[in-house]
Amino acid sequence: MGLLVDGQWHDQWYDTDKTGGKFEREAARFRNWVTADGSAGQAGEGGFPAASGRYHLYVSMACPWAHRTLIFRKLKGLEKHISVSVVHPDMVENGWEFRPGSKDHQDDLYNSDFMHQIYTLAAPDYSGRVTVPVLWDKERETIVSNESADIIRMFNSAFDGLDGVNNELDFYPESRRDDIEVVNERVYHTVNNGVYKAGFATAQDKYEDAYQALFDSLDWLEERLSEKRYLTGNQLTEADWRLFTTLIRFDAVYYCHFKCNRQQIRDYPNLSGYVRELYQVPGVAETVDLGQIKRHYYVSQRTINPTQIVPVGPELEFEAPHGREHLG
Repeated sequence: MGLLVDGQWHDQWYDTDKTGGKFEREAARFRNWVTADGSAGQAGEGGFPAASGRYHLYVSMACPWAHRTLIFRKLKGLEKHISVSVVHPDMVENGWEFRPGSKDHQDDLYNSDFMHQIYTLAAPDYSGRVTVPVLWDKERETIVSNESADIIRMFNSAFDGLDGVNNELDFYPESRRDDIEVVNERVYHTVNNGVYKAGFATAQDKYEDAYQALFDSLDWLEERLSEKRYLTGNQLTEADWRLFTTLIRFDAVYYCHFKCNRQQIRDYPNLSGYVRELYQVPGVAETVDLGQIKRHYYVSQRTINPTQIVPVGPELEFEAPHGREHLG
């Protein structure tokens, strides 16, 4: 784990001393938008119009934030329109890295060695963390966005006019947006980012605060899903997919590695069935790679796991019947 300072790479872990032991995530720096017509008012200087073959997605199979974008790319039918490169799961002294010449972990555009080289290609004097996902514009050779929440919104609708895209599938329907935003707000702070607040805390009280908020929200979600098929009703929305990528990693990683160990997701009847149902949506299982997920966390985060030993278990049965049909 490291960061760029004025375009120069530094191998530096998060500085929690200045926050009293609390982990604080850095905000994304690239927040441009792709729109159907590339209108500059929403898309930024010059505009980024939706076009087949113009955009490239950089992801990690291990990263929950990048995982969201892979799910949307798959379900919306964008695979032939938006190409993808996958970084190696090990993120050590050089940050996210590629393995040039490998089948699965090479930069298909520039044959880069490290993800930070993509950032400095877009902004030579960039300062900040080097994260995935990254949506790259091949034409202007720059980063459109490195904010997953924005990228999935673009994937949800901006490319609907292209051939073969599922334009009937809407994960951000106007009638549910208020409810989606309420759920997203709590889930982001206490669950998606909450597991990191617990895992990366360096003070007991900050860890316990994050731990309590996390399980308060998991209890709230368990109760909510006892009455609703999905988080906002009987339709899958972005709120579900944003939660899913954390839940699918929970028992294998966050429960032990991040000390979120009050109980596992499989101990919650509704949440566990819900995770299985979403995993079984056609195409989603292809975006889940538990081997890379476990390797990334246990090997890369040496301040937490200095031995870098990757646990063999647990045995997870995501293909078992989910039993949620009765909720509609």
